[in-house]
Amino acid sequence: MRLLLVEDDRQLADGVTTALETAGFVVGHSADGEDAWFRGDTETWAAVVLDLGLPGMDGLAVLRRWREAGQRFPVLILTARGDWHERVEGIDAGADDYLPKPFRMEELLARLRALVRRAAGQASAVLHAGGLMLDTRRMQVSRDGVPAHLSPTEYRLVAYLMQHAGRVVPQLELTEQLYAQDFERDSNSVEVLVGRVRRKLGADLIRTRRGFGYVIEPSAPGDGGPQSAP
Repeated sequence: MRLLLVEDDRQLADGVTTALETAGFVVGHSADGEDAWFRGDTETWAAVVLDLGLPGMDGLAVLRRWREAGQRFPVLILTARGDWHERVEGIDAGADDYLPKPFRMEELLARLRALVRRAAGQASAVLHAGGLMLDTRRMQVSRDGVPAHLSPTEYRLVAYLMQHAGRVVPQLELTEQLYAQDFERDSNSVEVLVGRVRRKLGADLIRTRRGFGYVIEPSAPGDGGPQSAP
């Protein structure tokens, strides 16, 4: 999933980017408000980490413009520890959560995972579908109790489809969420990726809806076993 990090402190931005990428996210970075506004308004993001003290346009102005333009991605704002009024203004402007500086990377990751889950209508950090279990905290996947060893991109594919279980996700949306903007990819990158995941987790797990996209069906209540083949 793609996250936009808006932070003008280069050292902090590099550290957060490394942590997010290690946790399985694809990260875009903006160092000033004008660039952040443009990228948030023209690209697709699963969530945004937004510092408030930015050059060009402050974070609150950026957030307000996003919300006025109808952008609904979750936003976690970063604030100085003592600036409680900025937290209030941020929430009122449309932020979904805030984190005071300095912070621990583990808390940032936990809050972001929760925001992404809630935006997709998921409450638990452990997702289940068709005998498949995905632990978003540990980045572990298993089917019918058997662990699966996935590459980072394979994991992102499974995680995104499971967080949107029951919805047919278009190939273009998957491409935007799974790969960095500058990644060299051809037209069948997602198709090849889906094929690799099916070989590891079972051909019946990811369904193809020709002309529409891909879907993982949610488990029925009490159903921990695999779904029937298409």
